[in-house]
Amino acid sequence: MKVLDAEFVKSAVAPGEWPDAAHPEIAFVGRSNVGKSSMLNRLVGRKGLARVSNTPGRTRLLNFFDVTLERAASKEVLRICDLPGYGFAKVSKAERGQWVHMIEAYLAERQSLKAVVVIVDVRVGPTDDDVQMIRWLEENGRRPIVVATKLDKLPKARRAGRLRQIEPVLQLPPRALLGFSSEEGLGRDELWSAILAAAHS
Repeated sequence: MKVLDAEFVKSAVAPGEWPDAAHPEIAFVGRSNVGKSSMLNRLVGRKGLARVSNTPGRTRLLNFFDVTLERAASKEVLRICDLPGYGFAKVSKAERGQWVHMIEAYLAERQSLKAVVVIVDVRVGPTDDDVQMIRWLEENGRRPIVVATKLDKLPKARRAGRLRQIEPVLQLPPRALLGFSSEEGLGRDELWSAILAAAHS
């Protein structure tokens, strides 16, 4: 599998602003400052596709991207939706409430949505928000792909064990949690495999 191109499509808030559901769609979500933008950039091989910021909560809209892939000599387009981070973003309660409404409407109503990549910090471990997000997705018939990022921050000898520690907290089957490092590129192929399996399900 090779990424041929990745481009920004549009930002949106309300359903009437979403782009046409022309391609299988995968959403990415996680708490603020979990490394979501860095993951997206590493995944598609484009440093500046998703905006990376040291300020938590910088993503405030639904941001849509089209990724053109080549597999077995054929091309296909996958759409990615980058959702605002939840957690400790410095915004008002009113704005936070608007985010929740915007995200829930998208996750509940988007017909082309095939799976949601839920990102947790391997060092911090799952937060209550992470657990609630995964349970909400499952209860609403959405497929979660759970990924622990920042794996490079741990010594190599501790990485596999740490992933196995997190799984029962999230009520995941053994070895269902994927590890990822935006710095080292670890887990990129495994995440793509999970995404493509969901996109074609």
